[in-house]
Amino acid sequence: MLLTILILILTLVVVPLMSFYFGTPLNALQIEVMTDMGIVLAVVTGVCFLLGEITRNNSQIDKIWSIIPIYYVWHVAYAGDFAPRLVLMAVVVTIWGARLTYNFARRGAYQWKFWAGEEDYRWAVLRKRPGFNNRFVWMLFNLFFICSYQNTLIFLFTLPVLTGLGDSAPSTIQAWDWVIAIAIIAAIVVEFIADQQQYNFQTEKHRRIKAGENLGPYSKGFVDTGLWSIVRHPNYAMEQTVWILFYGFSIVATHEWINWSMAGCLLLVVLFKGSSDFSEELSAEKYPDYTNYQRKVPRFIPFTKFNR
Repeated sequence: MLLTILILILTLVVVPLMSFYFGTPLNALQIEVMTDMGIVLAVVTGVCFLLGEITRNNSQIDKIWSIIPIYYVWHVAYAGDFAPRLVLMAVVVTIWGARLTYNFARRGAYQWKFWAGEEDYRWAVLRKRPGFNNRFVWMLFNLFFICSYQNTLIFLFTLPVLTGLGDSAPSTIQAWDWVIAIAIIAAIVVEFIADQQQYNFQTEKHRRIKAGENLGPYSKGFVDTGLWSIVRHPNYAMEQTVWILFYGFSIVATHEWINWSMAGCLLLVVLFKGSSDFSEELSAEKYPDYTNYQRKVPRFIPFTKFNR
């Protein structure tokens, strides 16, 4: 796990720097808007870190993961005088954020004490492990990975919207913009279905446990039906798909397949690889049948033999 985290932090430095040298340089307006967004990024990172340290709930970033991107895209849309392409991109991200916020909220993540609520179960496990059970080490981990890395990642995967302010970017919606927007909404729908299947399974499982009923098909402890019989993480797969497709907007704007806004979607893929590694390690320890599930069902890509 520690090696994975170090790789993630390294990629946060290397990938953006490499990406920056591809494609057309930023113009003055893009630099100005990026600077404004960078200030917001720094403030949000600091608030997440302080609240996490004070409350010992290190999921402050999770509460804004689906909200702060909405601000970023509408900030750019405003700077671009609400050009139709920018508005389309902002609307698509708003739909994504509304769905994810709803899914997070129904699990008790938001309370009137906004710093309270659900904490990612993996942090409690990781805090007890050698190398992380030192208070100072955990504080550094919270600062550099949980808060700084993830907040910067959010900032980066929304940056394709900034290409819409480029000198060569069309202000009107192109045919490919509609194709990308429809594909993103389709991925959001699939993600919603996957999360609903997970929610239904876990709700019924815990109801039966509480009522002392026979668990029946819920005895495995994890969902392996519906979309979850096709890939082990259909929600994660669609989340990555959304932001890879979102990068497609930048290709339409710049006419460059590789441009400086690509860092975010690449880093998100790396993050989900590490995140799913850790989740699956815990699931395999908790559920005896999970390793068999891993052997049979691919992780992200349907109908493949890449089971790990």
